[in-house]
Amino acid sequence: MDGRDLVRSVRNFRTLQGLRAARSAWRQRRTDARGLPARGAERARVPGQVTGAEPLSGGGILRFARSELRICVTTGGAVFWGWDGAGPEPSYGLADAPPEPDPRAELEPDKEGGFRVVSQRVTVAVSRNGAIDIRTPGGVVLRRDLPPRWWEPVQGGPARWVQRTEVPADARFFGLGGRAAGPRLRDGTYRLWNTDPKGSFVPGDDPLYITMPVQLVVSDGGTHLAFLDNSWEGRVTVREGEEGAGSGHDRPGTSEVRMDGGPLRCWVLVGSPARVLSGWTQLAGRPAVPPAWALGPQHARWGFGSEREVRRIVAGYRDRDLPLSAVHLDIDHYDAHQVFTVDQERFPDLPGMAKDLRDDGVRLVSIVDPAVKAERGNAVYDSGAAAGAFVLDGRGREVRGVVWPGDCVYPDFTDPRVRDWWGELYEERLAQGFSGVWHDMNEPVSFAPFGDMTLPRSARHALEGRGGDHREAHNVYGLAMARAGYEGLRRLRPDERPFLFSRSGWAGMQRYGGTWSGDVATGWPGLRASLALVLGLGLCGVPYSGPDVGGFDGSPSPELYLRWFQLGAQLPLFRTHAAIDAGRREPWEFGPVVLAHAKSALDERVRLQPYFVTLAHLARLTGAPYVRPLWWDCPEDRVLRDCEDAFLLGDALLVAPVLERGADRRAVRLPRGRWYDTATGQAYDGPGQVLVDAPLSRIPVLARGGSVIPVRGEDGAMELEVWAPAAGRRGGGLVVPDVGDGWEQPEVERYTTKLVNGQVLVKQIKGDGSGPPRWRVRVRGLGATA
Repeated sequence: MDGRDLVRSVRNFRTLQGLRAARSAWRQRRTDARGLPARGAERARVPGQVTGAEPLSGGGILRFARSELRICVTTGGAVFWGWDGAGPEPSYGLADAPPEPDPRAELEPDKEGGFRVVSQRVTVAVSRNGAIDIRTPGGVVLRRDLPPRWWEPVQGGPARWVQRTEVPADARFFGLGGRAAGPRLRDGTYRLWNTDPKGSFVPGDDPLYITMPVQLVVSDGGTHLAFLDNSWEGRVTVREGEEGAGSGHDRPGTSEVRMDGGPLRCWVLVGSPARVLSGWTQLAGRPAVPPAWALGPQHARWGFGSEREVRRIVAGYRDRDLPLSAVHLDIDHYDAHQVFTVDQERFPDLPGMAKDLRDDGVRLVSIVDPAVKAERGNAVYDSGAAAGAFVLDGRGREVRGVVWPGDCVYPDFTDPRVRDWWGELYEERLAQGFSGVWHDMNEPVSFAPFGDMTLPRSARHALEGRGGDHREAHNVYGLAMARAGYEGLRRLRPDERPFLFSRSGWAGMQRYGGTWSGDVATGWPGLRASLALVLGLGLCGVPYSGPDVGGFDGSPSPELYLRWFQLGAQLPLFRTHAAIDAGRREPWEFGPVVLAHAKSALDERVRLQPYFVTLAHLARLTGAPYVRPLWWDCPEDRVLRDCEDAFLLGDALLVAPVLERGADRRAVRLPRGRWYDTATGQAYDGPGQVLVDAPLSRIPVLARGGSVIPVRGEDGAMELEVWAPAAGRRGGGLVVPDVGDGWEQPEVERYTTKLVNGQVLVKQIKGDGSGPPRWRVRVRGLGATA
């Protein structure tokens, strides 16, 4: 089968599926009409006046006329509050049991009939009407959660609610998962419902595959993160404030969260961005560290079509001396698109090919979809049906949808037994020679010509034994699938760190791996959306992500492809990918000029491999994302808070991608300190804005003065690239050497730098003092002046 035949067959398949999808969508509507009673009349409720208080360790319980509020400040400074008896557990967002209450924090009366809890890092004040203030130790109000309102069905059922919040007038909003416009969240409404956008997306399309009720708010007074721990469908409306609005008074920024059900509870963390992300990932789980090879260049395509084509592409990289660490196989390698199978005609010896590729340093990564073809004789369906593994409707029948294999059923990953069953199925993938997996279509998707492409909201789920329906389970479905895959791979290969990334997920998904952009549209807006997604997800605690380089759905121009490639080379997940009927993504398909410049970007990625390994381990230890906004170290800088077209790669590098057609120079906003153009050696002093060259051959990358960057030297050995500090200033950096892809915990090495008599002195700090560096040192920038 040649490429034209493959495209033609897929188009016919889609046409055939269209009829099935329409039938499935109508079937789902009927199911919901039976399974979800109409809400009917509702009764509104607010807390009312406070009537009493019960002190507890770290806080206490405040009783109001029509509700009660639990407040707790934990030992790490995190604040929890929950209405109507809601506690921290059960929770899909938390990695472990909630932290212990701070015994030094006590509930005490406050002015005007309210109460407060004072701790070393934060003060919580509750008014007599139920408004909650989060204050810094100095008394600055970072967040005011106004008294909530509930609407309860008179005939019974889940109450919907609204929580309105005020923040300082200068505050900027970030987060809420993967948003194509951003990372700063402009005024508008954002939906909390993981969604396949039915095609490619551009900035402004919302929602996408990963939504989460995690919001980072940055203002002059401080930074805080709020996690409204509720997986139901919701909407968040944000409106930035205005200073001096109306008679000289400030108009505060506002955030309004509306949920269709579930608990009203929240975690709040305050401090610097680094402290906040560290505290958040302590709660939600530290990010998984990918194996070192997953930090190298990777190539994917929906439509390789055959083992011979895969070998041809890998040989194309090798023959042109282009680095490649992994190849990803999409659904076309399956037998009739059914998960955990192989098309033996087109891939007659997949294990043999995997071995040959691995001998050349290239790993194979497999797509895994959750939908299982509902057909007797399909081994996965038969074993799952026998185990009671699939999602059921209210009458106990399997819920069916339409995906690539046709009529499908869906494992209930909110059931621990089902996660164990599913995890064991990955043994087949490992036996085929795959070294990692990527989860797709796990929002979950059921094709539909109208409405959301997902399961009926009335579908029943185990929810860890509590029981419930898809309204609560939908947003955590991809998260629970990632857990099933990750834990299964750990059991099957206990000596190796799993490599897994997922299109969909929720708060805490970083525990199991990372994600990618999904089907970002080919075009300059899609390029900009790629950066917004990586930055926004990192601020939600998910540091490993990246886009489909070149976009998913079309044929990029050589210039667009190259600019996307250059950006991707500086992001954690560096992967080219495209749809079956889109253009090619191999660098040599765009002509010799693009090929030469793409090779430079690939070579630089390999040179920076030790730095990416360091960033991966530091993300696990501290929660800090690899890719950070420019304001990361100086959130009080309002100009940097509004800068969205550049980013910090760790502490040491500033990357300024080219996001506009035809640009060969661009303005770069610098944080404070000395910065060097890594290509020209030119020095600049920040804060301020500079104009730098951005020829087609490269994008601007600047190194922080005084930084220590682990790189791969010309001989392949690791060395330290040190950029000279400015006169009178010191510098330094952390280095985490690669100790393999197992579970050994590497040592974190700390280095300092300073300028002494015109020479850069580099020392390694050890427990008993300091000494010479462990690694070879190469100094750059010495003698350059700003």
